[in-house]
Amino acid sequence: MGIRVRLTALFGALFLAGGTLLLGLTYILVKQNIQQRNSGQTSVADLPAETKALLGADQQNFLNLVQQLQERQKRIEQETLNAVITQGSIALGVMTLIGVGFGWMMAERALRPVGQITETARRVAGGSLHERIALGGPKDEIKELADSFDTMMERLDKAFDGQRRFAANASHELRTPLAINRTLIEVALARPNPPHELILLGETLLTVNARHERLIDGLLTLVASEQPLTVHDPVDLAAVARHVVAGKDVVADLQTATVAGDPVLLERIAQNLVDNAIKYNVPGGKVWVATLQSEDWARLVVENTGVVIQQYEIEGLFEPFRRRRSRTDSAEGTGLGLSIVRSVAVAHGGSVQAEAREEGGLWVCVTLPTIKPTDRSHV
Repeated sequence: MGIRVRLTALFGALFLAGGTLLLGLTYILVKQNIQQRNSGQTSVADLPAETKALLGADQQNFLNLVQQLQERQKRIEQETLNAVITQGSIALGVMTLIGVGFGWMMAERALRPVGQITETARRVAGGSLHERIALGGPKDEIKELADSFDTMMERLDKAFDGQRRFAANASHELRTPLAINRTLIEVALARPNPPHELILLGETLLTVNARHERLIDGLLTLVASEQPLTVHDPVDLAAVARHVVAGKDVVADLQTATVAGDPVLLERIAQNLVDNAIKYNVPGGKVWVATLQSEDWARLVVENTGVVIQQYEIEGLFEPFRRRRSRTDSAEGTGLGLSIVRSVAVAHGGSVQAEAREEGGLWVCVTLPTIKPTDRSHV
């Protein structure tokens, strides 16, 4: 139940309670007034003896007439009290309905700034950190909340800008020395008749250097995937997966599944999932890749055989620098593959689901929103 409904119900309940109390007080006051008037009337028994003597033989008839008049007056008084309750209740019900209607409108007006805050927060959650509420009006509690939200968003925006600048600087500062190291090692290995020990050392250093390059590339991709998307091109997941699995021993069932996003990042999703499925497999194992599309969602599913994984271990695999056991128990991976997959999927408004297969291996499904016909004209 929304807060607007709750406020309207509260307003209606307070109005009904106040009206009921007012109606009850009116009934009591009217009843007291009638009783006071009746208490001031003189009965036949209190008439003077001279008056009774004048009545003579008609005294009994007169008494009967007076009694009938008194009973009629009592009925009228009771009907009046009943009318106060009945007609007052009807009037109270009508006014309560009118009050609920006005309460609904007033609640909408009072909560309009909250709706503005909610919409801004929703856009911010989608990656637009530059959004601000900038709520006008009197300086009340809601405006203070909006101003506090704007201040928080300004700090977050500065923090993310600093993170982006750091990532750009790190990209240059870290890749350059690694490129220099790789060049020096390759030059040393290119010398005529190098010693066998030098060849082994050079190959080892090249392997380590390549791993560092993959690690840096993965970190930079992870940082980029956590930033707001700047590219919203139509991308067919089937075409992306077909390019990734080309030349690989993979069972593919690729149906058209079109989404909007960054083609480079979306290809990285497929690349990481397929590479992991191949790397963390058993000898003679299989890898299945499928794409499919429903009305609202497009899915990329990658499944493989492999070692048995416990279901409680699944969530940890999506944490950075968490590695699974491969068929060689090697440490070639950077532990960022699935972290990048989840981060890119979330950046595109999607999600990732993974389940352990009973016979061993992992089933991973990436779900992304599709492009609707109304969206294609804007892409």
